[in-house]
Amino acid sequence: MTKYHAVLLHGARGGEGNYEFEGPDDLMRRSPVKVMRAFMEHLDQTADLGHLDYLINAAMKNSEKQVVTVLGEIDFSDTNAQPFVCMISPA
Repeated sequence: MTKYHAVLLHGARGGEGNYEFEGPDDLMRRSPVKVMRAFMEHLDQTADLGHLDYLINAAMKNSEKQVVTVLGEIDFSDTNAQPFVCMISPA
């Protein structure tokens, strides 16, 4: 397992979260959507926020720099959906 770092920016709950999570060694070779899915599964299991629904509007990967960037909407259980930006890379 490899450690990854994610930064999630959104309009509520302080606006910015920095997270470390473990994932498969080949995670950055997978599609950007699968990388985001791995991070969101980590949040579902560890962040004590309840289930987070999200919609991905755009997902891109810079293979040279090993950075995945995702734009979309996230829906916390106690607020309306809001825009988010998430960047994920190896830690």
